Amino acid sequence: MKIVAGVTTAIIMFVILISAAVTGALSALFGSTTSPPSRTGLADIPADYLSLYRQAATVCPGLDWTILAAIGKIETSHGRSPLPGVWSGHNEAGAGGPMQFLQNTFNRVVSQHPPPPGGASPPSRYNPHDAIYTAAAYLCDNGARNGRDLHGALFAYNHAEWYVTQILAQAKTYATAAQPCGAAAPSAAAQAAIAYACAQLGQAYVWGGNGARDGGFDCSGLTHAAYHTAGIELPRTAQTQYNTGPLLPTGTPLQPGDLVFYGTPAHIHHVGLYLGTGLMVDAPDVGQVVKIEPYRHPKDDYAGATRPSVKNGLT
Repeated sequence: MKIVAGVTTAIIMFVILISAAVTGALSALFGSTTSPPSRTGLADIPADYLSLYRQAATVCPGLDWTILAAIGKIETSHGRSPLPGVWSGHNEAGAGGPMQFLQNTFNRVVSQHPPPPGGASPPSRYNPHDAIYTAAAYLCDNGARNGRDLHGALFAYNHAEWYVTQILAQAKTYATAAQPCGAAAPSAAAQAAIAYACAQLGQAYVWGGNGARDGGFDCSGLTHAAYHTAGIELPRTAQTQYNTGPLLPTGTPLQPGDLVFYGTPAHIHHVGLYLGTGLMVDAPDVGQVVKIEPYRHPKDDYAGATRPSVKNGLT
């Protein structure tokens, strides 16, 4: 009996260690709600869904938004699937809505974790806001909190190993940070500004927006906030940021952290933060999100660039 007990204890300890290792690896990959969207994610996920995934993930500490996004993609392609049960009725398994909940399961989770205001009244599995927040709560209840058992949480969502594997693979494509965000900048301030701006990828464009408290950013709100975190106070608007200068002479090679402007010297209407390799991060326009895109394109009205520093920033 002692030998059997000893062997049994050893096996149990081995299983615990393996489980911890797997959980730790998953947490390392998906341990933060703030991982920036990849270019794949920005291109594939509708802006309103991307915002909901990122917001809903915050109700479960340690749950990365990419897991919710991956479920939304695999289940209904973020509500775009024409199959039965996405916007009404149910599929052959009884599941309905963009996150494919059984009605009884949805009702139970909502009774324990009512979604915040912004959805339907009463909450509906067909409403993207309600469905995504309920998915976050369901995953949290089943092990996703603090990355304790993400595998188990996904298996509870759909009892199939292939499903867990597919969700994790899809999430990874959404979480892979774009390389330009890691490019070396010429100064610590530029590096800090880039890091801040890239952390906002996927945030909604809001005219006059200065960040989360306003629901998102406009173009100059993003660059202003980015350099504020770097210790450089720039004016608030694109025009005044351009005027602050100094304007780089035509032909000067751009460096990561430079601000790039569009319009005419007297009427600057847009600004982005240059990342290198011909790319910038910016808040483009209404209906879009903070993203990485080429800083030049045919027929643009590029007006030049400045290089913010403590010297030319406001004091």
